[in-house]
Amino acid sequence: MSVDARVRYLQARARVSSETNYVALLKKVMEFERMFVQAGGLLTAGLDPTGNGGVIAGFGDLREVELLVEAGFTPLEAIKIASFNGAKFLGEDSRIGSIAIGKQADLMIVKGNPASKIGDIENVEIVFKDGVGYDSEKLIQSVQGLVGIR
Repeated sequence: MSVDARVRYLQARARVSSETNYVALLKKVMEFERMFVQAGGLLTAGLDPTGNGGVIAGFGDLREVELLVEAGFTPLEAIKIASFNGAKFLGEDSRIGSIAIGKQADLMIVKGNPASKIGDIENVEIVFKDGVGYDSEKLIQSVQGLVGIR
């Protein structure tokens, strides 16, 4: 994240009143998500712009999966919510959203096993997009100081 983007993000974050009941509200949202799924709802995942620069594509997606686990979903349920459910919602689940013979797939390879330890989802080593593998660390280094500017 660029210095400017970081400063703006931290300033916006500081404006959030310490008197707001953020933790209680977050727990309520998490409870609602679990109840929605238990009632048969199709929960999907995706980043929403916060208006304060607090959402960074890729990193925010990983954190969202971790938050789903914190909400009470198993790691496998959270991964499915973040991958297959979106494809199902779009009516594309026969083509994308899971790994199967004949399906298109963009994949990320992680060090560890997020199915048992969700924090391992942060250990991204290689991302495959359209059949091409990208070294995550090299990509991050190539945009050092640019995130938040473009």
